[in-house]
Amino acid sequence: VQLQASGGGLVQAGGSLRLSCAASGVTFSSYIMGWFRQAPGKEREFVASISWTGAAEYYTESVKGRFTISRDNAKNTVYLQMNSLKPEDTAVYYCAQRDGSNWKLWGQGTQVTVSS
Repeated sequence: VQLQASGGGLVQAGGSLRLSCAASGVTFSSYIMGWFRQAPGKEREFVASISWTGAAEYYTESVKGRFTISRDNAKNTVYLQMNSLKPEDTAVYYCAQRDGSNWKLWGQGTQVTVSS
């Protein structure tokens, strides 16, 4: 049972990246999925989440209009399309699966670095 995040990298401010998170060994389609990030010296923060049908999406205020979360239940994968990236988006990004009211299963993280 694991989540495998990928797609991070180094990009200039204003650029784009697409993160992917592939789930294995879990009933992916039944769970809310989310993305979190943790910048150096800061606590992990919520970025976005998506309902199991994909019908509902939620974003932290700082990424609204720039990031889009989506999922493909047939591929057991959740995505985070990040556009208009800013240096303050630099962080390790984690995908997670929610069980009830708790985020219980976490991926290993992928580094996103945005240069100014």
